[in-house]
Amino acid sequence: MSDTAERLMDLAEGHISDAGYNSYSFRDLASEAGIKSSSVHHHFPTKAALTVAVMHRYTDKVLAAVADATAGGVDVVSAYLAVFRDVLQTTGRMCMGGALGAETVGLPAEVAQAARDFFTRVTGDLAERLGGPDPRARAVQIFATLEGAMILARALGDTDVFDQATAALT
Repeated sequence: MSDTAERLMDLAEGHISDAGYNSYSFRDLASEAGIKSSSVHHHFPTKAALTVAVMHRYTDKVLAAVADATAGGVDVVSAYLAVFRDVLQTTGRMCMGGALGAETVGLPAEVAQAARDFFTRVTGDLAERLGGPDPRARAVQIFATLEGAMILARALGDTDVFDQATAALT
């Protein structure tokens, strides 16, 4: 993938995580990247195609970050907690999956599916790593807590709220 395509994906990810799917246009991205709008279309034919590519990349990044942390000896719940907290603390933004998940009803079908795929892959990874009795239910509970904690912390402008909401997870 070209540097320009990666830059466009980075910009789109920022917009989506900050304010959702409808928060940007190709014209916005072109202006921010210092290119013509037609150049955005050269890399991504539609906004939906761009968003799907960004969502797949984001999913892979989350799973890789958790895999790296657990390979280093961190337990899986603490690894997911750290990944989500880091996003909130360093960018002030939402998890991109959560941002798109909250608006699936109004999204193009392929974008809504990419959001669902994020939740399926992440909760599946978490359940597989948790083991024990009913790991899927536990994974859903943990993931719902993480996403809800992000929403509360962001709405209240206080990352301490995230820590309070997730304290019982570890």
